[in-house]
Amino acid sequence: MTKQEVANLLREKTGLSQKQAVEAVEIFLEAIKSALKSGEKVSLVDFGTFYLKSRRARKARRPGTAEQFEVPPKCVVAFKAGKKFRDLVANFGKV
Repeated sequence: MTKQEVANLLREKTGLSQKQAVEAVEIFLEAIKSALKSGEKVSLVDFGTFYLKSRRARKARRPGTAEQFEVPPKCVVAFKAGKKFRDLVANFGKV
C-alpha cells in the first residue's frame, strides 16, 4: 500500500478532500519522523512502537575479493509490533 492509497482510504472514510487527506497523511508521517529524530519512541496502541536502535561498527568482507572493510556505526529505525497486530498477522497464513 502506498502513501497515496492511504490518503485515498482516509478520504473515503472521513469525507476529507483529496488535498486534505494527503496533507493529513504527510502531517502524521512528519510527526513520527520528528519524534524519532529527537530520540523519542512512537507508540501506537494495538499497532506497535517505532524506536531508534544503534548498530555498532563491525568488520565485513566483500564476497568477490574477500577484502575486509569496516562498516561504521549507525542508528536505524526499528519497529516492534503490538500484541494485537502480531496476533492478527499470525492468522493471515492459516487457512
